[in-house]
Amino acid sequence: MAYFREIPDVVYQSPLLRKLTSTESILAKNLFRKVKFLNHVKNNVSMFNKYHIRDGDRPETVAQKLYGNSALDFVVVLTAGINNILNEWPLDNKNLYNFTEDKYGIENLNSLHHYETSEIRDQDNRLIQPAGLNVDQYYTIEGPTRRFGEVSWKAIKPTGVESLNGNTLSVSDGIAVAVSNYRYETIENDKKRSIDVLRSSYLQQFLDDFRRIMRYDRNSQYLHPMLIGTENTRIVE
Repeated sequence: MAYFREIPDVVYQSPLLRKLTSTESILAKNLFRKVKFLNHVKNNVSMFNKYHIRDGDRPETVAQKLYGNSALDFVVVLTAGINNILNEWPLDNKNLYNFTEDKYGIENLNSLHHYETSEIRDQDNRLIQPAGLNVDQYYTIEGPTRRFGEVSWKAIKPTGVESLNGNTLSVSDGIAVAVSNYRYETIENDKKRSIDVLRSSYLQQFLDDFRRIMRYDRNSQYLHPMLIGTENTRIVE
């Protein structure tokens, strides 16, 4: 990742056991030097587009697609607000399957993880229950017959619309659907697919500001804009 070429260095006293003198130093990247978008900038929707991460996309391939330069992968990561690429970038299908198998065991891939409510509307299309609420197998609601007599409600599911009637409705009546372990992990993985990406018209301004912030100001440890020293804290040799 070209990001590390943009991070300034620091001369740091060597932590190695084998060294010639106590003043021996090493050159390290200053990982404490970071940037983030100001809140008012992050909320400025005119500077960003939404991007859907497809299976097989990586930060470098997205950067190549958007900016014509795969080395600008760090721009994609920073503008998406990603701190941990391993946990926050969606897995491809193969790695998602392997991750789920490792987590639950192959015999439990399709075992129940939880139930999710279906969207339910009454005879006048008014919302009775929203979709997507996590519930257990004992979840029930008061049905339309008890409240309104011989009327029916409808449960709206990915597989179609089902009619509901009765005094009390339970999971077995279709007011909630079972979500398997694999389906749950797929849903969670898909939530990571929508990210903000910087519009190309703002790219150069971003790079200029980024590099300016990364440069060191002059101080007692200043060596040059991309390098500072540190004090040697050893008191004996």
